[in-house]
Amino acid sequence: MKMIIGGFVLAAVAGALWARRRYVVVTVEGTSMAPTLSDGDLVLVHRRRIDQVTTGDVVVLEPPRTAAGLGPPGRDGRHWNIKRAVALPGDPVPPGIGDGVARVPAGALVVLGDNIDSVDSRQRGFFDADRLLGVALRRLGGPPL
Repeated sequence: MKMIIGGFVLAAVAGALWARRRYVVVTVEGTSMAPTLSDGDLVLVHRRRIDQVTTGDVVVLEPPRTAAGLGPPGRDGRHWNIKRAVALPGDPVPPGIGDGVARVPAGALVVLGDNIDSVDSRQRGFFDADRLLGVALRRLGGPPL
C-alpha cells in the first residue's frame, strides 16, 4: 500500500514540475489589451520560443531594454508586457514602425496592444524575441484567447 501511495506522490510531483516548466500564470496590469483582457485578469501562458509564435497570438514578453516609463517590476523582478504579435521575423514591417526597415529583423517581433492607447512597437520599436516568455492561451475563468 505504501508503494502505491509513494508512486502517486512521485507522479504528482513530477507532473507539477513538468507543468511549471511549460506554463506560468501572469496577472494583467493595465489596459493595453482592452477589451480582450482587463486589468487584474489572470492569464495562462505557455512558454514558447519565437519560432513557435504565429501572427495574432497574444504574447507575454519584456519590453526593449531602452524602454522608459516602466512601472515597478513584478514579483520576479522583471517587467512583463502582454501584447498581440502582428509581425514576426521576415514579415513586412507594419506602417509607422521601424524607421523605414522593410522586414522584421531576425530575433525581433512587432507587437501591438488591442487598445489604441497601448504603449507598444509604435513607440518602442521592435521587441527582442529572446525576451519572450510565451503565448497566452486563455484567461483563467474565461474563454480561450
